[in-house]
Amino acid sequence: MSFAVTRTSRSFIAPCEATPRGSLGLSVIDRVPGLRHMVRSLHVFRHGREPARVIREALSKALVKYYPFAGRFVDDPDGGGEVRVACTGEGAWFVEAKTDCSLEDVKYLDLPLMIPEDALLPKPSPELYPLDLPLMMQVTEFGGGGFVVGLISVHTIADGLGAAQFINAVADIARGLPKPTVEPAWSREVIPNPPKLPPGGPPVFPSFKLLHATVDLSPDHINHVKSQHLELTGQRCSTFDVAIANLWQSRTRAIDLDPGVDVRLCFFANTRHLLRQVLPPEGGYYGNCFYPVTATASSGRVASAELIDVISIIRDAKARLPDEFAKWAAGDFKDDPYELSFTYNSLFVSDWTRLGFLDVDYGWGKPLHVIPFAYLDIMAVGIIGAPPAPQKGTRVMTQCVEKEHMPAFLEEMKGFA
Repeated sequence: MSFAVTRTSRSFIAPCEATPRGSLGLSVIDRVPGLRHMVRSLHVFRHGREPARVIREALSKALVKYYPFAGRFVDDPDGGGEVRVACTGEGAWFVEAKTDCSLEDVKYLDLPLMIPEDALLPKPSPELYPLDLPLMMQVTEFGGGGFVVGLISVHTIADGLGAAQFINAVADIARGLPKPTVEPAWSREVIPNPPKLPPGGPPVFPSFKLLHATVDLSPDHINHVKSQHLELTGQRCSTFDVAIANLWQSRTRAIDLDPGVDVRLCFFANTRHLLRQVLPPEGGYYGNCFYPVTATASSGRVASAELIDVISIIRDAKARLPDEFAKWAAGDFKDDPYELSFTYNSLFVSDWTRLGFLDVDYGWGKPLHVIPFAYLDIMAVGIIGAPPAPQKGTRVMTQCVEKEHMPAFLEEMKGFA
């Protein structure tokens, strides 16, 4: 059975009051070329009353404080072509849509989706260049009162925590608060700006034919591994540690590289706590504020180790974060850690459970679940999320292996479900 989504309105939503004009510089992290891409996600809510109207009006009010989201990315001719934000006040792209089915009819958008994600995500007019727009939003109203918010944001303006901070600001106003709970801070100038290395050759972006797969890890499995880790090491580990260790080991076994070949696991660790002395003390910074943490080991070691040992490799990499970030900030590095290597033996992971999207409440309750689509064809990716409420456990959403390795990968992951 197919379900049609009809877009009924498309427009720019501008700030409802006058906002500053001019252009704003971005941090050296914001300007990492690999971040100039669109992060897409669906946010599923059980019920609402005229949600498109309410969210549209709240967005217009939130953009007064968060006015860079109403601007446009431009290249600075005086800054070597570096990207900036032109604060034009033109607004964020907003789409309203309806569908004749209920969320129950489509299993509350549990995976696999019964409606293509492209139908629920905002589609700009042909004359618009999507990568120039910091934010696009679509609110699709379902029969019975449910609704889905489709978000597309360009990573250049905000990391996951920052994007969720902004969406929570919209939700604060939708619930009737006079202003956002968190006062936003631009403050890009306080982010460390170490000397640049001499430019090398152009970056190499491979194109893999990676397939999607989703596996749910049970709470019992996660808790068992945590207990085992505490018993054997005397240290606590996180759900994230367990989930990505499962994923990294399963993928390493499935792709079956020579045992002596190194495999890498990379994730972007929040560094706001390492910049407390320069960031606004009340919080509110929403720019990219992370450091790429990389765990490296031989394929043979990751494939044959006990899971607790794989977790230890990951935790050792996390423990190096303060020192490595401090060295980078001081310019003490030979290779730029933000220039990543996209090879098939590298796996990139992110955790969407702690960003704040699961706390968004427009006035009718928090989302049943959030579905990220932070995938690029140039990199093998795993995203840690949560299954739809009221299910418990941890959802691992992946685009990390090619067709020939998928059966072995699913078989390996099955052992952890």
